[in-house]
Amino acid sequence: MKKKVAFQGVKGAYSHLACYNKFPEYEVIACRSFDETMYLVEEGKADIAMIPMENSTAGRVEEIYRLIPKMKLFIVDEYYQPVNHCLLVLPNTKLQDLKSVSSHPQALAQCKAHIEKYNLEARAKFDTAGSAQELIDMQDKTHSAIASSLAAEIYDLEILEEGFQDIKNNTTRFLVLSKKQTIPEFEVDQKYITSILFEVRNIPAALYKVLGGFATNGVNIIKIESYSGSGTLTLSQFHIDIDGHPDEANVILALEELSYFANTVKMLGTYIPHSTRDKLRANLMY
Repeated sequence: MKKKVAFQGVKGAYSHLACYNKFPEYEVIACRSFDETMYLVEEGKADIAMIPMENSTAGRVEEIYRLIPKMKLFIVDEYYQPVNHCLLVLPNTKLQDLKSVSSHPQALAQCKAHIEKYNLEARAKFDTAGSAQELIDMQDKTHSAIASSLAAEIYDLEILEEGFQDIKNNTTRFLVLSKKQTIPEFEVDQKYITSILFEVRNIPAALYKVLGGFATNGVNIIKIESYSGSGTLTLSQFHIDIDGHPDEANVILALEELSYFANTVKMLGTYIPHSTRDKLRANLMY
């Protein structure tokens, strides 16, 4: 029986493309929302979920960061998917015919200069591939969609222009989520990322002392996000990604200091960084 990977969107979305490239042997399940995507994994109806976190051009996916403090899943891997936006049209449509274009807000933001260059009205939609699918239903040659070449193939649309994004080397970082926490065995020469969610105690300089514990023990923090936690405005939750494995001596010491100054600590996952990470580290927004 084939394993299953769930993603948000319709077939042809970049999340679908990421699933296809990362897990070609898996059956894909398209979901209407990120909540549904995670729920399928929580209920055992899918083995893993492929979730977009941030894009090198448009920044983070806000909805995902709002869901992280509530999710019951664990991060087991990351994947970097190159994004090559295509301007898709109905067969035999010419550029001068176009008046509008639709896509996900992230894709529209990533193609803003090209959209303005062609004087197109931008229409925000739920996802990229959904816009391509809608174009088939509309049968309107004045309208276009921004989506992947996979969407063009699935929905029999023509690619009027490839590389429609404003900045080349556009890349989206995905997280692979699982119901089961699997931590790779520590090896000295291997790099690791550990993601942690914690709530600081309501004492002066608690966050400063937490971060100081990582600094004094030589643990690099590569990302930090903050949330309002516990249904109050006085306590905050933080999500950090660090370079390191929880079995490393310096990470153990840093986590001990973290636990002292935090009310709660949840280990979201430890995983091996994707090979593309170092190449894009300078351009990605953490």
